[in-house]
Amino acid sequence: MISVAEIVEVVCGGLSMFIRVYIILLTIRVYISWFPNINMYEQPFLTLGRLTNAFLRLFRGLVPPIFGIDISIILGFLFLVFLQDLLGSIVAIIPE
Repeated sequence: MISVAEIVEVVCGGLSMFIRVYIILLTIRVYISWFPNINMYEQPFLTLGRLTNAFLRLFRGLVPPIFGIDISIILGFLFLVFLQDLLGSIVAIIPE
């Protein structure tokens, strides 16, 4: 029989894996932004932009650009790392 602890562990593990993949996508977006000659309106960059813009838009409303530098990506990374740590803590405290 499947226990609640196993279900929580599987769900938290799946969410943690999703967060890892999303962090990789955000990292690729940062690297691409360093090259101004890359057109973000062509594939595959358009898809990458669509996947990451919605998330980053949440943080752009909180803090405006500082000296022309958009720091929403830093806030996004911090939030995702916090969520990943939280999920790991939930799995760690569940009794077997």
